[in-house]
Amino acid sequence: MADVKKIATRESYGKFLVEYGADHENLIVMSADLSGSNKTDGFEKAYPDRFVESGISEQDMLAEAAGIAHSGHVVAASSFAMFAAGRAFEIVRNSIAHTNANVKICATHGGITVGEDGATHQTFEDVALMRVLPNMKVIVPADDISTKKLMTAEFGEEGPAYFRLGRAAVPNVYTEDSVLEIGKGAVLREGNDVAIIASGIMVAPALEAAETLHADGIEARVIDMHTIKPLDEDIIVKAAEECGKIVTAEEHSVIGGLGGAVAEVTAQKCPCRVAMVGQHDVFGESGKPAELLKKYGMTAEDIVKAAKSL
Repeated sequence: MADVKKIATRESYGKFLVEYGADHENLIVMSADLSGSNKTDGFEKAYPDRFVESGISEQDMLAEAAGIAHSGHVVAASSFAMFAAGRAFEIVRNSIAHTNANVKICATHGGITVGEDGATHQTFEDVALMRVLPNMKVIVPADDISTKKLMTAEFGEEGPAYFRLGRAAVPNVYTEDSVLEIGKGAVLREGNDVAIIASGIMVAPALEAAETLHADGIEARVIDMHTIKPLDEDIIVKAAEECGKIVTAEEHSVIGGLGGAVAEVTAQKCPCRVAMVGQHDVFGESGKPAELLKKYGMTAEDIVKAAKSL
């Protein structure tokens, strides 16, 4: 890996806002009583006149965000993924996606690594909910560097986007020289025996799994699919043609998530065997993040097992 230093992507988001806001006075940031947790508090302190605290009212926050966006601003609206995507889905659909509002929904605390907050706060449905909406981009950064690079690119574009960010610290898999493009997957390791297509916090374990497979004589191609929508179908088809086997890895339900999205492409354009590492149609529970990832089968070892099963 390029760097062993760990930082949560929610932390990266908070730092990005302060830096981006210095040069973009049309940026408005909103939070639903969670500015300390979603790290928007730094922007609040730096630019209090451009920060809106909506309280525990996610639907109101996102409806307001749409109106502010249509007045000529780019809006970053934040809450936990469970509430931003789940509780406020109708508002996101009708007020943001349908009107093509320039709102960037930056949802933190996605997936099982929310940990001790338990099943009510661990969302495995948010990517599925957001990718089904017309006009909505869905982006799941893997680390600190990719968070800032992808946000810089997307905040300069018009229209809605959903960023899924994590609570737990993760290592960098990119360097400052890395080039990332929204809608284009990134090949982080070459190999033709099996392709591992991962997103978010599962990218680092995918690289770790590739090292283990290499020791066993299996060369794995590792792809970071940081953009779930628009999906890079070309890179998936190329992997299916050249590797013949694909493992998907995500901290999300495989139903409607990255696994389902990749399977849709292979089924239509280049059928091959696909194994899916992720949440398999169950709710989570309270516990330490590392222990939960192990219990629910979302570790480097699980990726290795999936690859060997193919």
